[in-house]
Amino acid sequence: MAGIEEKILCRTPTPGKQGTRILRWKYDAVRNAIRKIVPRRKDGVKFQHLAGRVKALLSPDERKRLGSVSWYTVTVKLDMEVRGELKRVAGSRPQRIYRVR
Repeated sequence: MAGIEEKILCRTPTPGKQGTRILRWKYDAVRNAIRKIVPRRKDGVKFQHLAGRVKALLSPDERKRLGSVSWYTVTVKLDMEVRGELKRVAGSRPQRIYRVR
């Protein structure tokens, strides 16, 4: 159907919490940025720096159309954890994440 944009369900690893549906292009833009930022090394990257780095990789138009970069970064990051693409570094404070695949 014309005018309907595809959405994707972003799941969360938190038991009992519902996922949320976001536009596919937003998911893809944030996921691609996260994949460029997060290393495969087990020391990973600090989660607190992730949204700022994602924002820096997005075009001005993408940032404007996206809305809250921080919210989308967290939403997509959690979904990537559920999908097995990202893992948290065990016992790290502040939270660090690394890319599995």
